[in-house]
Amino acid sequence: MMAKRTFFLSFSVFAALSLFSGQRLSAQSMSLEKDAPLTIYRNAHIYTNDPGVPWAAAMLVRGEVILAVGDEDEVTALSEKGTHIVDLDGRFVMPGFNDAHVHLGEAGYDALTVRLQGAPTIQELQKRLAAAVAGSKEGEWITGSGWDHTLWPDKKFPTRADLDKVAPENPVFLVHISGHVAVANTLALKLAGVTAKTQSPAGSEIEHDASGEPDGMLKEDAMGLVRAKIPPPTAEHRRKGIELVLADVAANGVTSVQDNSAWEDFLVYRELKKEGKLTARITEWLHFAEPLEKLEAQRRDGGTTDPWLRTGALKFVSDGALGSRTAAMIAPYSDDPKNTGLLAMEPEKLTAMAIERDKAGFQLNFHAIGDRANRVALDAFEAVAKANGPRDRRDRIEHAQIVAMSDIPRFAKLQVIASMQPSHQTTDMRWAESRVGPDRIKGAYAWATMQKYGVRLAFGTDYDVEVISPFRGLYACVTRELPDGGPQGGWQPQEKISLAACIRAYTTGSAYAEFSEGKKGELRAGELADFIVLSDDLTQIKPAQYTKVKVLQTVVGGRTVYSAHQQ
Repeated sequence: MMAKRTFFLSFSVFAALSLFSGQRLSAQSMSLEKDAPLTIYRNAHIYTNDPGVPWAAAMLVRGEVILAVGDEDEVTALSEKGTHIVDLDGRFVMPGFNDAHVHLGEAGYDALTVRLQGAPTIQELQKRLAAAVAGSKEGEWITGSGWDHTLWPDKKFPTRADLDKVAPENPVFLVHISGHVAVANTLALKLAGVTAKTQSPAGSEIEHDASGEPDGMLKEDAMGLVRAKIPPPTAEHRRKGIELVLADVAANGVTSVQDNSAWEDFLVYRELKKEGKLTARITEWLHFAEPLEKLEAQRRDGGTTDPWLRTGALKFVSDGALGSRTAAMIAPYSDDPKNTGLLAMEPEKLTAMAIERDKAGFQLNFHAIGDRANRVALDAFEAVAKANGPRDRRDRIEHAQIVAMSDIPRFAKLQVIASMQPSHQTTDMRWAESRVGPDRIKGAYAWATMQKYGVRLAFGTDYDVEVISPFRGLYACVTRELPDGGPQGGWQPQEKISLAACIRAYTTGSAYAEFSEGKKGELRAGELADFIVLSDDLTQIKPAQYTKVKVLQTVVGGRTVYSAHQQ
């Protein structure tokens, strides 16, 4: 397993030890705090994620940075008086996961509202809503999220009438699991001024019943008509929710996240960081459609270099979701022949704005689920490079769920990162082919084909659309099966990838996507001490066991932020 006497250093204090094989020096080492405590993690089974030295038995950490990884005797020899020794009892250790796509602020808000995930029928949704009504005052807003009509026997969207039955005196707004459609009750629509005469905002839809009245279903930006009337969360409420989700993140072995939330949420993260209570590294995306001057001001304010909290790419949601049939498709949906989905912005305008923001030095990050949305995004990135010339952009497409096969090589040619969420495939495989048919499905969740063409992958979960656990994603990568197993051999099995490749996409791939390669994603000298201790060796168990693996300890910057023994 582990080659003897192979380890590497990066701290100049140990320059005299350069006679050992495998030493690597890093400029990062010069910034280490010489007075920071030393810790040796020994008697470990360390999966380094470094192809050069894949396994180790011990790791030496000073402050936030790894000094050495390798043979236990050699690493222990580097200790000083007062070095803290942690015996890991032979446990499996690996780099912490870097979730390349989350919504922490929304997850925090949702954690304190009606939770509708997994509701198997509209009746169960009504039951949970009724419980919320019982605990609310008349007239108070009730919000919730996570309902999934594809789990229901009739697979139909709910209506305002369904909500009115149990909540006639409270305005209600419930968001679909995709986050791209929502249902509101009659009182909520009334307070928002949504009537039969209300025009749908561009790139969205207000659904109507047979009589021409709004039926409660709002798609894409139409949701904003009602959202605008919901009282914003208080600062206390916002922080409480964020603290809950950060605890969830740590408990699931995620040490870094790339987040799409409101600026007010970023300010909460900054407050937590100042208090020493931030438990994950956060790169915060800014909102592409905001005025350029505002984006530049936020970039200056939030910074771009702090390893714990900084601003990053500009995010734009260019289409909807496959489950709600709002993802923008080149040809109509196979199960809805009159529908091609929705584009949020005209391609010409999107391209012009992309060129302007790229010229200002921003990384661009477009949500694109349907094949048309993916093509429009690629076209925009190609136009940007032509207009502004070559540079290391690392532009990204988030989700890249349904891609025309002819467009996959363009990702590699344009050096566009495919930021994908494997657990979406596990959720969507029950109905995805009915949406797009047997031909287009070949370009769906196509991790192996992306790899074949040399496309860089960055993996995440889209939390809280999906649970934050990366182990569910590992299971999807390797099996392409439902959570309880099947179909035999996996769904579209040609797109399976190996465990090692999936781990890389969840670690080094995600680090590259945020310009952090060489700083995190591997356990080697000079990189940040972000790692997790697991109950099982992922490389030795069957894929069906991945989701049963327990996180025993999560360490970020040398600090334990989660311990199963303390829960």
